Amino acid sequence: MVDNLKVFEDSMLKTVSIVVVNYNAGLLLSDCIASALQQAGEVAVIDNASSDRSIDELEKRFPKENRLKIVRSDTNLGFAAGCNLGLNAVSKPYILFLNPDCILNKGSLQQMLKTLESDSQIGMVGGFLFNPDGTEQGGGRRAIPTPWRSFVRAFGLNRFANRWPKLFFDFHLHKQPLPDSPIEVEAISGACMLVKREALNDVGYWDEEYFLHCEDLDLCLRFRNKQWKILFVPNAPVMHYLGVCSRSRPIFVEWHKHKGMMRFYRKFFRHQYPGVLMWLVILGIWMRFGCMLVYYSGFYLSRRLGL
Repeated sequence: MVDNLKVFEDSMLKTVSIVVVNYNAGLLLSDCIASALQQAGEVAVIDNASSDRSIDELEKRFPKENRLKIVRSDTNLGFAAGCNLGLNAVSKPYILFLNPDCILNKGSLQQMLKTLESDSQIGMVGGFLFNPDGTEQGGGRRAIPTPWRSFVRAFGLNRFANRWPKLFFDFHLHKQPLPDSPIEVEAISGACMLVKREALNDVGYWDEEYFLHCEDLDLCLRFRNKQWKILFVPNAPVMHYLGVCSRSRPIFVEWHKHKGMMRFYRKFFRHQYPGVLMWLVILGIWMRFGCMLVYYSGFYLSRRLGL
């Protein structure tokens, strides 16, 4: 009976494709793919014109793996476009979008797939993202960061959430107790996102107008607008070495992050924040970017001066 169950579970996992968009992930990419190949039917790596040896090392480690497909792009297309390229390169009915700095724990994909299959209205699930020190990472389970919620978090007003929870709600949920079973949430992280191809065909693919950041929130909100449920799966652990692919170019990353925020807010909230309110939102975004620019510029200057 146990053997038959394992055969069934293994056959289910063969219905999953994993798409990994890589940009200079180094040796972590090979570790990520090793964990992916243990659990999925096929894996596609979309390389966004990496300048390191991550793809060379991957090919050296898996020279004859026919379940692994590598697609090289001549230019850096961005995360969303890379995901769409991966979608067209795989064929399974379920697709796990996985960051190259993520390591799937044994059995994690199986738990996510069980949850995804438990209800026909579930279109997307995410695993329990944790840091190398074992702590839960922010973003794995969250609410949609509306302009007001982002304002509350940016200015530390979320500390008043205990007294006025509806007004000063913090959209990051990782500080709340870990649930015992999968729960419905408004959004999960694009670092680990298992989706039904059926749902993607209904909602539409990733919005390629985003280069980096907020494209996962965009997809989550479009899923919810089409009445597809999104669940967080606490018993599907995934280690995430956050920021490995972006540490070398923080200002570049911040620029595209804030551009992504601009697009996200204008696309979904301009009717709720008309006129002067939206201009205040835009001003807040670019003021935040200015602060980050000053911070990183000062950091680099101090390093050059040896301070």
